[in-house]
Amino acid sequence: MHNILYLLLRRMRVPLILVILAYAISILGLVLMPGMDDQGNPWNMSFFHAFYFVSFMGSTIGFGEIPYPFSDPQRIWTTVAMYITVISWLYAIGTLFSIVQDKAFRRVVAYANFTREVRRIREPFYLICGIGGAGLLLIRELAEHGIRSVVVDRDETKIHALQLEDLRLHIPGLTADFTDSSALVAAGLCNRQCIGVIALTGNDHINLTVAIISKLLAPGLPVICRAESHDAQANIASFGTDYIINPFDTFAERFAMMFRSPSMYLVYEWMTSIHEAPLTEFASPPKGTWVVCGYGRFGKAIQKSLSFKGIKTVIIELDPEGTHAPEGTIKGRGTEAITLHEAGIEHADGLIAGTNDDANNLSIIMTAQKLNKNLFTVGRQNLSSNDAIFAAANINITVQPGRLIGKQIIDMLTTPLLTEFLRMAILQNESWANVLVSRVVGVLTDRPPESWAITISTKQSPAVTQLLKRGEAVTVKDLLTDPRDSATPLPCVPLYLRHQDHQELLLPTDETPLQVGDQLLICGDESAEKHMRWTARNAHALIYICTGNDRPSGSLWGWLSAYRANRADN
Repeated sequence: MHNILYLLLRRMRVPLILVILAYAISILGLVLMPGMDDQGNPWNMSFFHAFYFVSFMGSTIGFGEIPYPFSDPQRIWTTVAMYITVISWLYAIGTLFSIVQDKAFRRVVAYANFTREVRRIREPFYLICGIGGAGLLLIRELAEHGIRSVVVDRDETKIHALQLEDLRLHIPGLTADFTDSSALVAAGLCNRQCIGVIALTGNDHINLTVAIISKLLAPGLPVICRAESHDAQANIASFGTDYIINPFDTFAERFAMMFRSPSMYLVYEWMTSIHEAPLTEFASPPKGTWVVCGYGRFGKAIQKSLSFKGIKTVIIELDPEGTHAPEGTIKGRGTEAITLHEAGIEHADGLIAGTNDDANNLSIIMTAQKLNKNLFTVGRQNLSSNDAIFAAANINITVQPGRLIGKQIIDMLTTPLLTEFLRMAILQNESWANVLVSRVVGVLTDRPPESWAITISTKQSPAVTQLLKRGEAVTVKDLLTDPRDSATPLPCVPLYLRHQDHQELLLPTDETPLQVGDQLLICGDESAEKHMRWTARNAHALIYICTGNDRPSGSLWGWLSAYRANRADN
């Protein structure tokens, strides 16, 4: 507010001086002008009466001649004073309106409101730098989970668009330079409620700078960074950044998984799908020859990943020398039929359009499909605004780097057990993955499964903890049973169990006993989570599931039940 007041007074200096001078001259003139009282005696207005008169006259409220009717000299001077004060007021008000509409002043006001709003946050929040596809997805999903964010972005239009989002939580946003440490501090970097910094801009150097600032000013905070090149990834990792996500390497690893274990790839897609996304269907790409258009960061990651699977790749690149493409690379964009023909597209099994231009990628795929209708196609989508046209292009797999990053971070923040489960699951064979897919399919509808974790603790599951401390057994099956009917299982599948001593178990059976401190990962229908958490908190529901007996709850019903039991014994 100090900056706002200073800026306002500095810009209003000349108008205010003119208003003060107009009032001073008008007041002085009224004091000097001769008048006459009701007895016909000479009379001069006092400074108090003059100030009072000019105050309501200058504001155009209207006036009466006080305390006596004016003389002609007083009326002449009053006419002059009216024009002087009204004109000065109009000038001052016009200047004030121009200041309020000035972009610089509005930025100062927005900055002050933003910093005040951040200081008033009394709940944990993440500081997110960059509102691209990944940032917007992350903000939405965190809000769905009831987790607040504070956002900084260079583009003012993105900040304004964020305010129009229909989110469960209000998300403060600031238009500022990411590399300005004062802007990050204003955004809550040093706020005790800040629980992490996430740098998601499309510039590796900016992400590096944000990570450095965060580690120097708030060394205890976890930092998550996006990196699209291996050099930047190594640089960011050199000073202790907690998590670094490369979207191209991430997809390349998953794409290679499709050749090794299609069922495991399907598990990955289901478990890491965004909220209410359509269900991914089973797909097994051919293992023949693949044409890769674009040998940038994406193309290099794909080519390296496929080379380990023994799959032949033909590269098409417009600048082979600049990208250090391998020998045999065909020079061109891939949008022309002659270039694709030179790459042998008619006899190829798959095509990957991986340039950084969505229009070129779509052109490559549509041209290739005319030459070979049996192609398995993979298209890179750079802008989320092109969802509709990519959906209409009949592409087998659409790669959206922003969504890959966003969903990976969401899982990391909201369900950390899912990361541990996927780490162990990737080491399993295809038969194990087939069993898991069949079990998950049995509880699905037309949407991917939701995943959630529950901890056996007094806070999250007091009913389970209470029974275990009394020496009674509670199994995984008990938590997976519908509390409304003890004979009906909930539509969910247990995926991973970690004991307090860090022992891990994949796909625990129904008979697996639970212990205090256990962490259980489950996937299934969204309604199952609500019922499961109700069971974990409600002792009456849990006892009903474990014993099949609907015991009376409450002191009155408990006393009546005991009384009836005693009467029956007697």
